[in-house]
Amino acid sequence: MPDASTPETQGLIEEACFPGQLEEKVGVLLANLGTPDNYDYWSMRRYLNEFLSDRRVIDYSPWLWQPLLQLVILSKRPFTSGEAYKSIWNEDKGESPLMTITRDQTDKLRDSLQRRYGSRIVVDFCMRYGNPSTKSKVRELYKQGCSRILFFPLYPQYAGATSATANDQFFRALMEETWQPIARVVEPYYQNPEYINALAQSVERAYAKIENKPDVLVVSYHGMPQRYSTQGDPYYCQCMETSKYLQKRLGWDDTQITTTFQSVFGPEEWLRPYTVEEVARLAKEDGKKNIAVIAPAFSADCIETLEEINEEIKESFEEAGGEEFHYIPCLNDDDAHIDALTGIIETNLHGWIK
Repeated sequence: MPDASTPETQGLIEEACFPGQLEEKVGVLLANLGTPDNYDYWSMRRYLNEFLSDRRVIDYSPWLWQPLLQLVILSKRPFTSGEAYKSIWNEDKGESPLMTITRDQTDKLRDSLQRRYGSRIVVDFCMRYGNPSTKSKVRELYKQGCSRILFFPLYPQYAGATSATANDQFFRALMEETWQPIARVVEPYYQNPEYINALAQSVERAYAKIENKPDVLVVSYHGMPQRYSTQGDPYYCQCMETSKYLQKRLGWDDTQITTTFQSVFGPEEWLRPYTVEEVARLAKEDGKKNIAVIAPAFSADCIETLEEINEEIKESFEEAGGEEFHYIPCLNDDDAHIDALTGIIETNLHGWIK
């Protein structure tokens, strides 16, 4: 056993007692879904394998699901998904738009919080799948002296396949720390007034730039199997609440706004109506030739908005006779969004920092 009285051993003990530095800090760790490192086959395969192997996302028995995933889906899907990512890739920075936007959000939030609280606040971000991993960022915050961490999944509406799996990964990371930081998790903010106001302002700005005002605003959320809702997942209800509060804030009637769900995958029945079908129906049956689409479930533009909405869903609308299609970007690093997120963080830091 080493002699604890020696200067060398005493130094190791002090370093263990005060990881990184003596001054205790508070970490704020933002979390988003994730992104492949590149759009080539193997990068896409690694990312899709991690994502589609998550039991929160696909809850089928691994004995049935994994052979299908490994032998069939991951043989083909990395090619098609890679082409989709290639069409939106930020070539200048060598990364997906989600990575770029999440970093920009983090930088703005860091500036906002450090103006209020100084260097005691450490703000960073992680991804549930891919890089930077949740585990690596929890370790970095720990090494910087963060004795408390506020974990913030950037999903306004709770879902098992988004918020819950992000929380799972965060607590798995804490399990590996000998000295665990004290932890808090930010609750869903689907009806937060500042978030709703930021959404409404983005709609108002977009409409102000459109000469012929859209006939209807399609509020499109990421979908999920209906079975998940019947099992108790509150996602559908929280999406409908967001739409209701957005409509109320805009002062619109029911004819001006409709709620839909996108990104259907697999053979099960998913939440309806499906966005890709509903925009076609609006054009063909209801004569709505001019529509706008917004996606409030996404805090940052990503493959589901930049490629799926702007390409696949737009194409479905135009093929059914639609004429004008307007996509309203996610809130991204818009100042009103950053102010809303800052306010949510401050509320959740109550009692931790002055």
